Amino acid sequence: MPRAAQLERVATKVPEITASFWVIKVLTTGVGETASDYLFHQFAPLVAISTGLIGLVSALIAQFRARRYIPWVYWSAAGMVSVFGTMVADVVHVGLGVPYLTLTIVYSLAVAVLFAAWYASERTLSIHTIVTRRRESFYWATVLATFALGTAVGDLTAKTMQLGFLASVGIFAVAIALPAIAHRALGLNAIAAFWLAYIVTRPLGASYADWFAGPTSDGGLGLGTGPVTLVGLVAIVAAVVYVTKRQVGVPEAAN
Repeated sequence: MPRAAQLERVATKVPEITASFWVIKVLTTGVGETASDYLFHQFAPLVAISTGLIGLVSALIAQFRARRYIPWVYWSAAGMVSVFGTMVADVVHVGLGVPYLTLTIVYSLAVAVLFAAWYASERTLSIHTIVTRRRESFYWATVLATFALGTAVGDLTAKTMQLGFLASVGIFAVAIALPAIAHRALGLNAIAAFWLAYIVTRPLGASYADWFAGPTSDGGLGLGTGPVTLVGLVAIVAAVVYVTKRQVGVPEAAN
């Protein structure tokens, strides 16, 4: 991308951080988990991955072309990042046999490198300062990496550590509250608190989705990936319609 295009200023195109944001974020992570599993069960791996990649690229093109924050465009992109991020983590584990612990370490390093590069370039990691194409590119690359990391962490606790889906839900439900507590009680930087909580939404959403969809023999409720994905999509659409009508998520642009 030409440097002029990278530095092109755009309107802030990310949601305001409200309760609605966190609800939809967790829903998209859950749907990403079950949708990925459903595609792999229904189609050959290459077809499933190609479908996920095409969906991801299409959604991101729409997001980058948008002139402002549009809820359905943004959350479509977030949903496809969730699906493809799950696929990446699962393919590396299942196809290449890389342990979840190793993946967790590798993806943690990838996220750290992206944060470091983003900060070195822009001197901020605040999502409310994403007002150039370059910052928007850093944002979505980081989001994709956090989804892959969260997938590996969720599978690490549920499968490698054999804690099960429901116990993992409890662990990550507590974990997601810790950054907010640290921010309010201990003065943790608001940007750090946001990103720590953001990363945890992935294993939290994946754990509850796996609990609903997983077979009873694995500690799940046995509802199946297809039905859980469908119900999750309906819930996401309803939530996005709600925030669209309320016009939630149009923060002031910052420099």
